[in-house]
Amino acid sequence: MKSVKIYVVGIASLLLAGALGISCKKSFDEKVPGQYSFTNSSILQVYNAMVGTARNYVYVDSKPVNGAAMVLGSVFPTTGYGFSVPGGVRAFLVKDTLTASTQVPLSFSENLTAGKNYTLFMYDTTTTPKQKTVETNIVIPSDLSSRLRFANFVYNPTGIPAFDIYSKKRNANIFTNVQVTDVTGFIPYDSDVTDTFYIRPTGTTTNLQNYRPATMTVPAAFLDVIAVLTPTAKRSYTLVFRGGYRGTGTTNTNPRTLSVFANY
Repeated sequence: MKSVKIYVVGIASLLLAGALGISCKKSFDEKVPGQYSFTNSSILQVYNAMVGTARNYVYVDSKPVNGAAMVLGSVFPTTGYGFSVPGGVRAFLVKDTLTASTQVPLSFSENLTAGKNYTLFMYDTTTTPKQKTVETNIVIPSDLSSRLRFANFVYNPTGIPAFDIYSKKRNANIFTNVQVTDVTGFIPYDSDVTDTFYIRPTGTTTNLQNYRPATMTVPAAFLDVIAVLTPTAKRSYTLVFRGGYRGTGTTNTNPRTLSVFANY
């Protein structure tokens, strides 16, 4: 009789343990669908060269992709490489979500090829927003060099000249005759050595400058528009000319600027 009681108690214990196990089973409610395969996806980066913008948000197929608002000169993602977008024809929308904003929404479609990288450049102004999407051909060098390209998205309501990029380290132009909205291909570049880049109207040796107001700690003067970069081996970078081409005065909030960001 004792053994029967023990047997019954054992069965009851097992049933109770099973019930507890079922009641304590963990489940994950996936609010945002996870992506576990990138076979059919492209990679996209966004750069904001649109003068006067303060709160730009980008939507792909009606879904927001950047968490923080993009201001003039910002790039998303900031860490380089990009975010995943399904291949095929995608609907894009760029807008300022502030109710009182006068920025005109920018709506367009792009046909993205799965497996390729792209950069979306937003440019012009808040009243006449434009975009240009270019393929970012990421090739990892077999040596310890890096790669560099130049994108010209400076704003001016009238025609302006093409531009050259002058390298202080090489003592020569590395990009020449680049028109507004042009994006060059990548060129090999020495890595782990700091270089300073100047921008000049094509065919001249005159560096473009911006005005430095007297309120700064040094006397008022004009300063060269420059970008400084110490490339990391095997990485790819983009130099961007942006801002208002006429923005040399003390009150201009969108001075012409030469900046650089990493693509990979």
